[in-house]
Amino acid sequence: MENEDKKSFLKHLDLPEKELQELLSIAQYGKIAKADYFIREGQVPRKMAFVVKGLFRYVYTHENGNEFTKNIIAEGNFISSYSAMIYNTPSYFSIEALEDSEILEIDYSSWIEIKEKNPFWNVFLIQILEKAFSIKEKRERELLLLDAEKRYEIFIAEFPDIENRVSQQIIASYLGIQPESFSRLKRKIKT
Repeated sequence: MENEDKKSFLKHLDLPEKELQELLSIAQYGKIAKADYFIREGQVPRKMAFVVKGLFRYVYTHENGNEFTKNIIAEGNFISSYSAMIYNTPSYFSIEALEDSEILEIDYSSWIEIKEKNPFWNVFLIQILEKAFSIKEKRERELLLLDAEKRYEIFIAEFPDIENRVSQQIIASYLGIQPESFSRLKRKIKT
């Protein structure tokens, strides 16, 4: 893929030209098919990615096979098991493509190199981490304090077209309820 094509994918980040070129120099275009994984639980991650097109979920899998969707990541966001990557430890969760997706993949060692050469990237990273922390904090609050109906309303507001893109089972998992409860909830809301 040409740099100009990759550049168009990153335009909303509003990076200065020099930094945009630095990022492009370490970013590799890739595709991930629906149901394939960017990172698997237990794997020591060595990469992160910018989602160009598609949808991903962070998913924990219990030893009994039950899945818990930690987060859903849409286009225009980064995906990573960042703490596992920085500490060089196995990831506790997987990152699964929920539909055929396109990414710009960044090798962690290359990321460290550009961060060490240019302090701009430390500020950029702080902004990304602050956004991620805020989303995490909001999600925890919703799971702990709100009922399933209110969580579903928030979910629909944040992901208005999501029900056409993912299964009800994944939505139920994200909401923290069983699929049967989700079906009842949807019926209740529609009446």
